[in-house]
Amino acid sequence: MRRRATVVLVVVVALLLGSFVLFSQRVVSRLRDEAAHEGRMYAQVYRALTDTGSNPVGALFELSDHIRRSGVPVIVTDPSGHPTAAANLPFISAESPFRPDDPRLAEWITRLDDENEPVREPNVGTVHFGHTPLVRELRVVPLVQAGTLGLALLAALVIFRTRAHADRERVWAGMARESAHQLGTPLSSLSGWIELLRDREMDALTTRALDHMQGDLERLERVAHRFERIGRPPKREAVDVGLIVQRVSDYFRARVPSLAHAVTIETYIHEGPLIAQGDPVLVEWVLEALIKNAIDALAGNGGRVRLGVKRTPENIQLMVADDGPGIPRENRKRIFEPGFSTKQHGWGLGLALTRRIVEESHGGTLTLLPTERGAVFQITLPA
Repeated sequence: MRRRATVVLVVVVALLLGSFVLFSQRVVSRLRDEAAHEGRMYAQVYRALTDTGSNPVGALFELSDHIRRSGVPVIVTDPSGHPTAAANLPFISAESPFRPDDPRLAEWITRLDDENEPVREPNVGTVHFGHTPLVRELRVVPLVQAGTLGLALLAALVIFRTRAHADRERVWAGMARESAHQLGTPLSSLSGWIELLRDREMDALTTRALDHMQGDLERLERVAHRFERIGRPPKREAVDVGLIVQRVSDYFRARVPSLAHAVTIETYIHEGPLIAQGDPVLVEWVLEALIKNAIDALAGNGGRVRLGVKRTPENIQLMVADDGPGIPRENRKRIFEPGFSTKQHGWGLGLALTRRIVEESHGGTLTLLPTERGAVFQITLPA
């Protein structure tokens, strides 16, 4: 599709250049014809002036005919403003000659004066005249060409940015899938070591540690599976969002600080079916990314992270909030930009990828709500 758009753009630019060349040649040809005709008129008038035996009336008729053929609309009025002559008006022809009392003349005088300042000639009156057909074309055609060229350049810019964005997306997707592939070997090895340790006699602490290790291993396998999904069409199935919220909150609750600078994770799940249409793996990824950011915002101070999910008539709404320092006002519009990060070692891809999953893959919304303290992210998913 992008290749077809590029071809269309090239064709449009070629047509514009061709039309410009043809129009320029047409203007040159018209100007050359007018110059030749004016040269002949000058020769006839000069002959009438210098040859005392010739009749100047023929030269005057020729001059009048030249004015008619030029297409310049002209109306001559006397000092009182009454029309005395006219040429090249749409209602004047051989079948319908000039009539000084025609009411349309007054309207055309106003129109011609808007185009050009009238000329006052002694012993003749005031000459009201408009543009020649060539001048009218010169006023319109270049503007049309310039506008079309501007649209073509804008389309070229959009195509360039789209292709650059698509190239970046392909690179990220390739890196993600390659990372998932590389994680496969050490994950299999860790799974084997855990099974080997379980076959030995263990105390309660070791058993508990192995259970947590098994949970972390399963999470790593899910993360690797997520990376494999990058760049592939998302699934569309019924997702129990309440169950995902509960599972993710339990996972983080067991791993946040609980002594110094304790972090508390609170969960509010409304009753009733909380089923959304989407990809459960990606929905869980979004929730984990937002919770991780909220916990990072509380680092060194402690505080609360609140998770909520409810159903509305239109969709499923999730909320992830923390009572940390919040996001500075100047950064609120940039936090979803790829590469923007306030962390010293951050890549700036978390929130950008999260919004893409919510909006592009699920047709939902991810917004940062205005708050006086902390940060509140709201997610809506189609029910």
